[in-house]
Amino acid sequence: MPLFGNKFSPKRAPLRKNSSHAGSEDLEDLVLGQRTVQLRLGNQELVFENGEWIPENGDGGNAHKSNQKLRKKIQELQEENNMLRLKYAVMLNMLTQSTAESHLQEKELEKLRNKK
Repeated sequence: MPLFGNKFSPKRAPLRKNSSHAGSEDLEDLVLGQRTVQLRLGNQELVFENGEWIPENGDGGNAHKSNQKLRKKIQELQEENNMLRLKYAVMLNMLTQSTAESHLQEKELEKLRNKK
């Protein structure tokens, strides 16, 4: 038994008491994520849903809808760009292969002509 106690085994923290204002309904709301976060900036109200702020009223609604359309269009164009890059790479590989085969055939023809 150490003289001054073991400094590597700290004392246990006391258990927390249940707070009287936090009810089971609040806990369920937090766990299930049922609460919505709302924000008011001037005459515009925003609600946080699915990881982004969505305007409830005011002029921001139209801007939000046009932003969503533009994001969707950007996503489509990026996918199309990726597909075109893939097609370009495949075509380049095919061209390289056919060029290499053509050079081999030309060399074989020259060998056969030189043997005669």
